[in-house]
Amino acid sequence: MDNETLKARILEIAPDAQQEENKQFLTLLLPAARLHDLAIKLKNSPDLAFDFLFCLSGVDYIKQLAVVYHLRSTQHKHALVIKVKTDDRVNPNFDTVCDVWRTAEFHERETYDMFGIRFNNHPDLRRIFLEEDWKGYPLRKDYIDEVNIVEF
Repeated sequence: MDNETLKARILEIAPDAQQEENKQFLTLLLPAARLHDLAIKLKNSPDLAFDFLFCLSGVDYIKQLAVVYHLRSTQHKHALVIKVKTDDRVNPNFDTVCDVWRTAEFHERETYDMFGIRFNNHPDLRRIFLEEDWKGYPLRKDYIDEVNIVEF
């Protein structure tokens, strides 16, 4: 399926998704409340069959925090990027997708550890790299490390 056909098909499922410019992948910005429902449909629809979450990343856009999901269909060989954003820097959270793609479990833990983004209904959301008593989230642009003097 080419990107235009793929976009049209996904917009049937999620008409409120917005396309973002990306030369490599079809990239859609999705309202966060629609994430989990769309994830299930992307994986389980036979014509889409997005069975492989190959990357999940947190992003700090200074005024917003986001999570970016890179998906691939091993059967159909098409790819897709889904983004969700929040303005809430104090308590950022999105629904987990680890019940849809098992690999998300560790990616979400890393995103929580480095950005402080929580994932609702995650079965084991705790730090994965840093110690449990670590203060702050090192990949946020407002993070200050008094010991190592790391500032952005």
